Amino acid sequence: MHFRKEYLPIPFTYKKPQTSTIFATVIKKETIDRIFEAAQIEEVIGEFVNLKRAGSSYKGLSPFSDERSPSFMVSPAKQIFKDFSSGKGGSVVTFLMEHEQMSYPEALRFLAEKYNIEIEETKQTPEQEEARSHRESLYIVSEWAQKYFKESLLNTDEGKAIGLSYFTERGFSKETIETFGLGYSPDKFDAMTTAAKEQGYGLEYLLEVGILKDKGKGVYDGFKGRVMFPIQNLSGRTLGFGGRTLKTEKHIPKYINSPECEIYHKSKIVYGIYQAKKQIVKDDLCYLVEGYTDVISMHQAGIKNVVASSGTALTSEQVRLIGRYTKNITILYDADPAGIKASFRGIDLILAEGLNVKAALLPEGEDPDSFSKSRKIDEIQTYFEGASKDFILFKTQLLAEETAGDPIKKAGLVRNIIESIAIIPDGITRSVYTKECSGLLDVPEKTLISELNKIRLKKQTDQNRKEAVKMKSQTAAAPPPFDEPPPEFFDPEFQAKAPKEVSKAGTYHQERDILRLVLNYGQTVIDVDSLDEEENEIIVQMKLADFVAEEIFEDDLSFDEPLLMKVLEMYLAELKVNEERDPVTHLSSLEDSEIRELVVDLVAEKHILHNWKSANIEVFTESDKMFRAVRDGLYAFKARKIQDFISQKKDNLKGFVGDSEDLMKLLSEIQELEEIKRQLLASQGIIII
Repeated sequence: MHFRKEYLPIPFTYKKPQTSTIFATVIKKETIDRIFEAAQIEEVIGEFVNLKRAGSSYKGLSPFSDERSPSFMVSPAKQIFKDFSSGKGGSVVTFLMEHEQMSYPEALRFLAEKYNIEIEETKQTPEQEEARSHRESLYIVSEWAQKYFKESLLNTDEGKAIGLSYFTERGFSKETIETFGLGYSPDKFDAMTTAAKEQGYGLEYLLEVGILKDKGKGVYDGFKGRVMFPIQNLSGRTLGFGGRTLKTEKHIPKYINSPECEIYHKSKIVYGIYQAKKQIVKDDLCYLVEGYTDVISMHQAGIKNVVASSGTALTSEQVRLIGRYTKNITILYDADPAGIKASFRGIDLILAEGLNVKAALLPEGEDPDSFSKSRKIDEIQTYFEGASKDFILFKTQLLAEETAGDPIKKAGLVRNIIESIAIIPDGITRSVYTKECSGLLDVPEKTLISELNKIRLKKQTDQNRKEAVKMKSQTAAAPPPFDEPPPEFFDPEFQAKAPKEVSKAGTYHQERDILRLVLNYGQTVIDVDSLDEEENEIIVQMKLADFVAEEIFEDDLSFDEPLLMKVLEMYLAELKVNEERDPVTHLSSLEDSEIRELVVDLVAEKHILHNWKSANIEVFTESDKMFRAVRDGLYAFKARKIQDFISQKKDNLKGFVGDSEDLMKLLSEIQELEEIKRQLLASQGIIII
């Protein structure tokens, strides 16, 4: 339904937006298009997040925030993801940028390599190379260092005689050495420093990641004379290193690790996760060990779902990282009582994150490395299945001898276990463990429940007290509510940079809903009532997006909200360029975060409708009635627009200056607009009396 254009105060002309400059990288646009066509978002994200099918989409736990109920959605049809807990969303490239801290070109190169797409690009100048981000430079030198150490191990006399001989003695095959990227650092103070200079790598970056050292007397190789264990993130990028000396001098530390830096945080990474993640998902189980060689030996033996805590005590961040792939963790211990007791804290951390934890004690004198080398995979798996016990049984059996005949020590053991149970967030799981503890330790269940409630109440009280103190300190530090703005507030440049509030007045909500329908169903062909040249009613088939464009632009209308209008224009322009490809794929992959986030917010579906038809229950969705939905949305938008025009003309009546003819014309225009508005509202079933 159209209305008279002369009532529009400002005519609007629909123009195809100019070619976007977001692809102003060294990679050609044709190559970028091939990358997006080849990349399967569920496949890529599935390497980082344990996804489970939910209708036509996939669901998993957020990799960006700490949550226990999955709110992370991936839509293969729309090739987007949306994390409802953190608000992040976008394309597969956006995910890599957010999760792996990649730059836009780097994410494209990652996908191109994964899908065997040849990158077509212009050669970078030294200035462009220098302009790379600081973070990317750290990744580059770390990757170079890993290749340097590997080359030294396999292709130098010293590396073969010392490093390769050590790994061979440990029983590591060439395939295993390749899988884990093992290497060797020459036993010279300046070997790597010299190589870096010769190949043009900045020493300042190698110093920052800790590969080189400088204690005031000059730069030297930090890992000299050591076999090297690269530490990789989920996508296989090298973040840091562990280096083991083969010398026996007491003053030389056996292991040294890379220091914390911008790309490497020990508390947030587990060693071997890159090699183990697929098997962890497949088996729905992760084995947790202590050292690098434990992981490597077990992997070589066929137990590939194994990781280590990267040279640190287990942290909550590491537990959450594992928790993305499985809810089940089994900790493998050697027969060292002191070491086991020290690691009980790790069990509590796993319980606190809502994961299931078991422990398995290896035979006397064995560790995961030696145990996996002396047995076949079937024997190893059978032993682990039989030796794995839940943490209550494990703690009880381990400490039983110490508490035998001593009521005070037994009470301490009971309290220790109840404190662990109290950490568990799920009430049903707490109840099950409490009952098991009662039977094992011969303590009444009511007594344990009472003690459990005391511990949880104290914990909650302490937490509330901390939050109250924090809030009080924040309130004290806050400025008075009616304090005057700072002087710079009145500076025009400051105002120009200040974030602007988005107005929700006028037609904003109607505009947003129309755009949502276009983004979701724009390519769908709909039947539209129309008139031919002889005023006969006919049915015309057209794409929903074209119908919306015709309804808006033929009346010279536009959205009041510039961002919504911009996205609508970009969608329509992209649809003209390539009618086969969904424009949402293009819009959700833009570097412009404002556009990208708006598109994903409007397209993403948090709740999945179950297949009720299989139960003979007919459920109508918006897609079943999309023409009515978009038509009603357009009519509501136009009605709101007309009301704005009516209000403007009524304002003109106030203090009207002119002859009676002009006055009658103005009143007539208002009356006509009121009639058009009445017709629009009536089409929605709204009758104005």
